[in-house]
Amino acid sequence: MSTHTTNAPVFGALRPEGFVRQLIAMVALHKQRRDLARLDDRALRDIGISRYEASVEANRSVWDVPQHWLR
Repeated sequence: MSTHTTNAPVFGALRPEGFVRQLIAMVALHKQRRDLARLDDRALRDIGISRYEASVEANRSVWDVPQHWLR
């Protein structure tokens, strides 16, 4: 038995409605991270993050989300 863990989302036992909901959430997250990468320095200062922090977040995979999002 493997004990490997991942941050990959659990697709609600692969029920179609769970899969579609998860897919929609992943697309929305991709768009949010893309928009974050496009913010100028003034906008980043307004939200309190550095260019580096924005870049790190923007380059994360769509399945790389905080664990509490997967519950």
